[in-house]
Amino acid sequence: MTEKPSVLIIGGLGYIGRFLALHIHQNNLASEVRIVDKILPQLAWLAPEFEAACAGDKFVQADASNTQSLGRIFDRACGKQWDYVFNCGGETRNSQEDSVYKRRLLDLSLAVGEEAAKRGVKCFVELSTGMVYKADSSQSKEQDALHPRSKIAAFKLQAERDLANIKGLNLVIVRLAHVYGPYAVQWVATVLTMARTCQAMRMEMKWLWSKNLRTNTVHIHDVTRALWAVANWYAVAGKAKWDEAKMGKVPTFNVVDQGATSQGTMADIIGKVFSIETGFQGKVISAFARWNMDALVDEINDDLLGPWAEIVEEAGITRPGPLTPYMEKELLKDNDLSMDGSRLQEVVGFSYEKPEISKELVEEVIESYKRQNWWP
Repeated sequence: MTEKPSVLIIGGLGYIGRFLALHIHQNNLASEVRIVDKILPQLAWLAPEFEAACAGDKFVQADASNTQSLGRIFDRACGKQWDYVFNCGGETRNSQEDSVYKRRLLDLSLAVGEEAAKRGVKCFVELSTGMVYKADSSQSKEQDALHPRSKIAAFKLQAERDLANIKGLNLVIVRLAHVYGPYAVQWVATVLTMARTCQAMRMEMKWLWSKNLRTNTVHIHDVTRALWAVANWYAVAGKAKWDEAKMGKVPTFNVVDQGATSQGTMADIIGKVFSIETGFQGKVISAFARWNMDALVDEINDDLLGPWAEIVEEAGITRPGPLTPYMEKELLKDNDLSMDGSRLQEVVGFSYEKPEISKELVEEVIESYKRQNWWP
């Protein structure tokens, strides 16, 4: 491809979508970019650096799961079709009803996938999760056994399979480890706000299960670079060079750093960042937790939510953003997330610029919260 590709980002105001748009904007990678999301930029907690990349005439407000919106989403004034479509959309909250996940994950993916196939899009990148793999003692590779360990993962896997059956869809699937980085609002944000609350209460932060439970990570900077790399690879040479017999019908890539992050890794970093004691519950309490997860989650939230609110109020923060120590049951399950990312490096030639999570990178996350006046 000699000309810069045109790019459509579904769910472009979500965490990954906005950083992908920023990466493309800062590096002048595309001839045209369109950001599609259900919510308006003014309501998306966008930091100032995202405004040029995500707002203005680049933004279209639409629900991509609604087939009636697809013409407005995909039509371009020039009459041409989009080169790359990245599906960064979908429900990311845990503990939702199946009907919510079906509409906001499965139906959305199939709607935009079918439209992309109909219009001959050169590359359609579907974002999925490493939680689709069966928990195993070794790092999961792309063709290993699949056994989704959350509702989100189950619907993501169904979307992967259904998209693979759409005739003419130039599909690439990317399965992500725990994504962290500036302004992170999910897994790492929960851990950090819990640690800040423990710090204020002068109490030890204790983790369930063991230090060996793997919680593999990847920095948002490398996620966006990887997404762009796989789209370029596929559009230029990947489709012709992909060996279905050896690697499967659909090009699929794990995106995970090389740090083999575990709970022990995170506990060590958290202890250093917040100067607090960290440790792990014994086998008896962890075994109890397996059978009494709901009660345990309620107890943790009761212990932390009130103090967090007091810390925020005392700091004079009136809009603390999306940060909360609220712990969901899915985040406490002893689900090992351990992934092998070698295929991306070997097939696409990708290299990580932030190969492992560190104290310095976690401190950068906290600094980003402070810039938004979210952090007490």
